[in-house]
Order: sequence, then C-alpha cells, then structure tokens
Amino acid sequence: MTPLGRDWLAQHLPHHGAMNLLDEVVAWDAASLHARTARHRDPSNPLRRGTELPVAAGIEYGAQAAAAHGALASGGPSGAGMIAAVRAVTFHAPRLDVEGDLDVRVEQLGASDTGVLYRFEVSARGEPLVEGRVTVAFAR
Repeated sequence: MTPLGRDWLAQHLPHHGAMNLLDEVVAWDAASLHARTARHRDPSNPLRRGTELPVAAGIEYGAQAAAAHGALASGGPSGAGMIAAVRAVTFHAPRLDVEGDLDVRVEQLGASDTGVLYRFEVSARGEPLVEGRVTVAFAR
C-alpha cells in the first residue's frame, strides 16, 4: 500500500491550509485508518496556545483521520461534517507537542446517512497521548 501524502489530503479533506493537520495516510482498510504527522511540532499550528499544543487538540487529529477514512471509503472527497459529540476521552499526557511523529489511528464503530462514529487514538513512539470516540454529523 502506497502512503497517501499531503496532496491527497488537501484534495480529499474539508480542512484547508494550516488546519489540515495530517501529513500522510500510512494504511487503511474498510474499517480503520492509520495516519502520521509531524505538524504537532510546527510553531504555527493553529491549535497551539502560546508555546504549547494542548492534548485536547488530539481530538481534532482523530476527527481528521476519520474524515480521511470517510473519503477513502466513499471513493471521493470527504463531505462537510461537524463534530457532534466526543465521548470516553482519556488524556494520557498534558500536551501533544512531543518528540517523534504522531500516529493517529481510527476505527469506524458505526455509520448511517446522518453521521458516523469512530474510536480514535493518538500516540507517539508507541505511547498513547489521547484516545476516545468522536461522532461526526453530516451537513444536510
């Protein structure tokens, strides 16, 4: 499987410019996706608060990986959606601006015409940073 890079992500996700936070899709199948990024260390990351990137920003990384999975599953650009709910979130670190790339993994738990539910995990060097579930509602 050939990784999908920034060009593919820019064409298939609704997140533009600096808000497109993933660098590449490493692997995917019908139910899951693994993405990787180094953008968490970028001083101009739009989710940064002063000199730190709060661990809660990991929710957005998970949501963007879910959008990438949705684009791959549908065969086209990810449609507009919004985070409708975030549940069972566990923070394992105070910040996301850690050494090493971030690995972002999502697993689709359910889907309907109105939205989709994913489990997500953001880790670095094999250590979990944040995990939880995100529900994305599709725009009508």
